[in-house]
Amino acid sequence: MNENFMKETPIFPLLTSMALPMVLSMLVNSLYNIIDSFFVARINENAMTALSLVYPVQNLINAAAIGFGIGINAAVAFYLGSGNKEQANTAASRGLLLSGVHGMFITLISLLFTPFFLRMFTSSEEVADMGIQYSAIAFSFSLVIMLDLSFEKIFQSVGAMKVTMASLLCGCIANIILDPLLIWGIGFFPALGIRGAALATGIGQVLSLAVYLIAYGRYPLPVRISRKYLSANREIDIRLYAVGIPAAINLALPSFLISFLNTLLGLYSQSYVVILGIYYKLQTFLYLPANGIVQGMRPIIGYNFGAGEGKRVKKIYDTALYMTGAIMALGTALCLTASRQLISLFTDNPETIQAGKQALRIISAGFLVSAVSVTSSGALEGLGKGTASLIIAVFRYTAIIIPAAYVLCRLFGAAGVWHAFWITEMITAVVASVVYRRAAARK
Repeated sequence: MNENFMKETPIFPLLTSMALPMVLSMLVNSLYNIIDSFFVARINENAMTALSLVYPVQNLINAAAIGFGIGINAAVAFYLGSGNKEQANTAASRGLLLSGVHGMFITLISLLFTPFFLRMFTSSEEVADMGIQYSAIAFSFSLVIMLDLSFEKIFQSVGAMKVTMASLLCGCIANIILDPLLIWGIGFFPALGIRGAALATGIGQVLSLAVYLIAYGRYPLPVRISRKYLSANREIDIRLYAVGIPAAINLALPSFLISFLNTLLGLYSQSYVVILGIYYKLQTFLYLPANGIVQGMRPIIGYNFGAGEGKRVKKIYDTALYMTGAIMALGTALCLTASRQLISLFTDNPETIQAGKQALRIISAGFLVSAVSVTSSGALEGLGKGTASLIIAVFRYTAIIIPAAYVLCRLFGAAGVWHAFWITEMITAVVASVVYRRAAARK
């Protein structure tokens, strides 16, 4: 890496060059999530319900992987910015080792726990059985997910965004191609139903990891992974977990939120559970590109923070906020003008479509202002201030929305849950702005 690249290149072109590959990758990843759900929904509505109920556990596993990866990313970028390459190498090597340990542990826990979890939210044995079939295969790839996302954050920390893009594209495209082949048994492929969707996802994750391994072996990086850096290092382990744990909790909170909201909505109709699941699939198409900008910002802001470039850190944050806001504005317009068509991608039930159309329009009122909390949280993680980022997440996913949804649904029925989303985003944006300014002011 050019030592001056992160701290001397003009901010907008630098952020664009770092973020654009991630935005494109996130868009493809979003498309994969929607197509995956589209194919599963074509099995029947029970399959879509099962996928919606499994989603919180999937999100929890991804949260653990991405969260700890963010800890690796922040540590490596900071040490490189401060000129300490030995520490950067240790952070990358120790981070990868610990991710492997996390993956083995999560595989065991998720496979044992998921059947009990699913039966907490449905009385339909068919829905529970389909969810168990899907999760038994999908969660067997937890170790691969952990290693894949750790490599992703290591490559991002040194600005190798094109490798990350290539990896994500390979995994997602393979998944999109394999979904219909394995679900319906086209050609010589077996007809596996919902298990085919899970296997397609797992194969895509293996291919993604393979791209990172090949790239690491063929191209030199400013940071190296080696056995000599694997010895226990208390200072670095603390730094990894100080960012990684809050980031993981930050990403895991939506899983607990979805489970809580499923409980509320299930009292009115199973259709509302389906609608919530559809919404979270659709929102990935909006928030993942925004997260692509955040991922591009995170190593830049961390590197400049480590190099003591305070004014540049502020400019990086402001630029990322404007870019994220633009994406959210486009998402709002899409949800207001094409809500029926979006919901119709996942269900043929007229009542579900009508209720989903109303839900999407209400929730989208909070999209634009959510750019503040999304950008602030990501920037704080890049600065190594995981606890401050977690405060924003707690407000966004528990402290406001849970009591608001509980009260409003008793006043307005299921629609009250949808109103709780935009109310929460408005309040959290104010909190995020205050928390970021105070935390960023402290070295």
